[in-house]
Amino acid sequence: MHADTRQRLLDIAEQLFAERGFYGVSIAAIASEVGLTKQGLLHYFNSKEKLYGAIVQRISDDFQDHQREALQASEDPAERLEKFYAALAEPTETNVQRTRLLMRELLDNNERAAKAENWYLRPFLDRLISMVKDVNKSEKLSDAEALAYGYQLLGAVNYFLISTSTLKAMYGAKFIEAISTDFIKNLNRLINQGLNSGT
Repeated sequence: MHADTRQRLLDIAEQLFAERGFYGVSIAAIASEVGLTKQGLLHYFNSKEKLYGAIVQRISDDFQDHQREALQASEDPAERLEKFYAALAEPTETNVQRTRLLMRELLDNNERAAKAENWYLRPFLDRLISMVKDVNKSEKLSDAEALAYGYQLLGAVNYFLISTSTLKAMYGAKFIEAISTDFIKNLNRLINQGLNSGT
């Protein structure tokens, strides 16, 4: 498969999984949207699980890119955390779609999680733990404390992103622009208040 066809396949499959969840999308439906036969798609991803895993891996890689960019953007660990969360919270089509996919995954994956062989988001979460601990060096946070703090902030970002289309319908596009700016300000305030109080 040419790289551009593979990219298109991943893009379309990601969109469908975000809209319908893992169990709501068949390989045949994805293949049809891409313009492949089911057998053609299975030639490159031999199961729906492998295709889905490639998508989650791509999301994890992009999240880690955001983390690297934040780490390179500042010497101040708190600013790094702010920049990272600001990149995740930008209400782009991609961020909203990926939030939907990950929220569906958290709701629907109980059976698959019990059999999981690869935790694609683990490196991203491990780096998040390190980023939080870098800000709180004097507090000697455990990994669990750092992840709990980082996860609470992820929850705020995810709730915001998943709500943007509803808020836009209720209040209009200009309101979303304003609330996005205010959301980042408030998120930064939460980051700094939590960090200053030892999370």
